[in-house]
Amino acid sequence: MALKWQDANDIGYELFEAHEDVDPLSIDFQTLHRWITELDDFDDDRKASNEGALEAIQMAWLEEFRAE
Repeated sequence: MALKWQDANDIGYELFEAHEDVDPLSIDFQTLHRWITELDDFDDDRKASNEGALEAIQMAWLEEFRAE
C-alpha cells in the first residue's frame, strides 16, 4: 500500500511499529518528516508535506503510543 501525506492514521501506525519506544512528542518535525519519508511504503512528494499534515500524523502516532 502506498502511503501519502493524507494517510495520517496509517503512517502513525507504521511509525509506531518502526519506533515503538519513542514518544512521538519528543521529536521535532524535521525528524518526523525524515522518518515518514524513510518508511518503505511511503510514496508521495517529499516536499508536499505541511505543518498540518505532520501534526495529524504525530497525533495518530501518539494515539498508538498511548494505547500500548
